[in-house]
Amino acid sequence: MVLAVLITASAVAGLLAQKKGADDPLIENLVSRINAWWVMAAVLALAFWWGRSGVVVLFAICSFAALREFVTLTNARRADTWMLAALFYIALPLQFWSVWTDWYGFSSIFIPVYVFLGMPILSALRGETDNFLIRVAEVQWAAMIAIYCVSHIPALLSLDIPGFEGHTILLIAFLVIVVQASDVLQYIWGKLFGRHKIAPRLSPSKTVEGFLGGVGSATILGACLWWITPFEFWQAGLMALLIALMGFFGGLVLSAVKRDRGVKDWGATIAGHGGFIDRLDSLIFAAPVFFHLIRFYWAV
Repeated sequence: MVLAVLITASAVAGLLAQKKGADDPLIENLVSRINAWWVMAAVLALAFWWGRSGVVVLFAICSFAALREFVTLTNARRADTWMLAALFYIALPLQFWSVWTDWYGFSSIFIPVYVFLGMPILSALRGETDNFLIRVAEVQWAAMIAIYCVSHIPALLSLDIPGFEGHTILLIAFLVIVVQASDVLQYIWGKLFGRHKIAPRLSPSKTVEGFLGGVGSATILGACLWWITPFEFWQAGLMALLIALMGFFGGLVLSAVKRDRGVKDWGATIAGHGGFIDRLDSLIFAAPVFFHLIRFYWAV
């Protein structure tokens, strides 16, 4: 299905390039985005083929890159070196190791309890008090966004769901397809029918019409994908609606962070897409909610 969508998108982009010219800025951006999606889909497929280890490693790498992007926009100083080193080289590997080993009791509280308490201690030991609260709070946010929330995506593989054994990787596929489809469909609906902006100061391209059309379409898509999940048709629809909403709010919140820092994108790593957080922003908010709802209602 994903392959068919990408082939169709590439064909449409090719036709538009012939009609409007390949040097048109909008066409160039569209082509670069589609090419980037081909690469990302291939990497994700390779990780799925590799199995559990591949998925954990992939999202650990994404987490590291996202953490680096976030930290570069904070007020961290040289006095915070110990705190940042512990975050990158101790906290992040331990979090994903606990996910890989199915140690839920550790992975669920390590970042929000022990890392949250440990980071300000490491920073305070350096004796730099200027903007201490701001510096520590920003790095704590980075830990939650880039490590804790992202780790819930591969953590879906650890869920023990009766009758769904050996198929939990499809939960990641469901999450990624619905959330990313919601983003794309919100953009398309907004371009076609958008009139009323939701938050013009945060994200000028987001409109009420785009939001309703995109989330509604993604909900229908999710319901139609019930067969790859442990959900009934209506349950898949409700789950799709919830994660599409969380994805929208995730994008909105992280757009607010970017505007506060005075940047358009989190980075320029992915052509046409910005940085890693620009691609993960919706998943960051949707993944923990999706994981814990399944664990509470379906897993044993």
